[in-house]
Parts: sequence; structure tokens; C-alpha cells
Amino acid sequence: MDENKKLVMVFKNEVDKEVSISIDNPRDDVTEAEIKAAMDLIVEKNIFKKNNYAFTATVGAKIVNTQTTEYDLVL
Repeated sequence: MDENKKLVMVFKNEVDKEVSISIDNPRDDVTEAEIKAAMDLIVEKNIFKKNNYAFTATVGAKIVNTQTTEYDLVL
């Protein structure tokens, strides 16, 4: 079984749509303050655009853990 973890950060853009950025395998000890600071910096520095619209605000963030079980199906 494979386990994956990702940090999903959600922003609002110039047309008030939510846009997500995912980072695979974030540090286990990453703090809420570090995530908030990084998201604020992304907005402040206008680092990313989606469909040519800049990010204007932070909405939220979460760590998503996924477990994947593969089956061979050769019986």
C-alpha cells in the first residue's frame, strides 16, 4: 500500500474564483504559521497566475493523506 501526503493551498483570484496549488510530500513538522506566511507571500509577490488572473487572497490550506492499494487482478 502506498501512502502519499500533499499540502493543498486554496486562494481567490481576481475574478473571485477559488484556485488550488498542491505541494507533494510537505515536511512533517510544517506549521500553520509557515503555511500562512508562504501563502501571503505568494499573493503579495504575485508569483502565480491561473488563466491569466492573479491570486488576490488566501482562503485556506489542508494536508491531504492518501492511501492507495493496487490490485493485480490476475486470478
